Amino acid sequence: MKTALIIIDIQNDYFDKGTMPLVGSDCASNNAKLILERFRVNSLPIIHIQHIATSPTATFFLPETKGAEIHDNVKPLAQEKIIIKHYPNSFRETELLDFLNSKNITDLVVCGMMTHMCVDATVRAAKDFGFNVTVIGDACATKNLEIDGQFVIANEVQNSFLAALNYFYSSVKTTKQYLS
Repeated sequence: MKTALIIIDIQNDYFDKGTMPLVGSDCASNNAKLILERFRVNSLPIIHIQHIATSPTATFFLPETKGAEIHDNVKPLAQEKIIIKHYPNSFRETELLDFLNSKNITDLVVCGMMTHMCVDATVRAAKDFGFNVTVIGDACATKNLEIDGQFVIANEVQNSFLAALNYFYSSVKTTKQYLS
């Protein structure tokens, strides 16, 4: 068993002064930082996923903007891998799968943003590729959503997606549970 950490899209646009602020992004990024520090101390593989928008109608993660930069709480070190993606699934049209296979990684610890989009898509793909996945639920953040005129608060979105992932695709833990 060889484990790697994947930090998905913890980028400035998801914070208060960004163009797509999420509910709980500060708390989630602080928890992700704790997980990141543990991986650094143990010299385990770390992969930072950075979403860069390519759609002409995109409103966030625009190329070469402060908002697209990885947040200071989880800023990559020089030796840590950064993979740029353009879709919610971090494996789609990226080198992620090849990189993980080249390092003989079997287990993934995942945290990041947005739980209902990029975290969900990446975790499901990872499981389909045969990885064992642990999601650090309180190191992820999402936002309020709406469907058919009904408002779904972020906490309900978060709990629903984490509960669904915990059923088959991953084991969902808190930062405290994972670190203890």
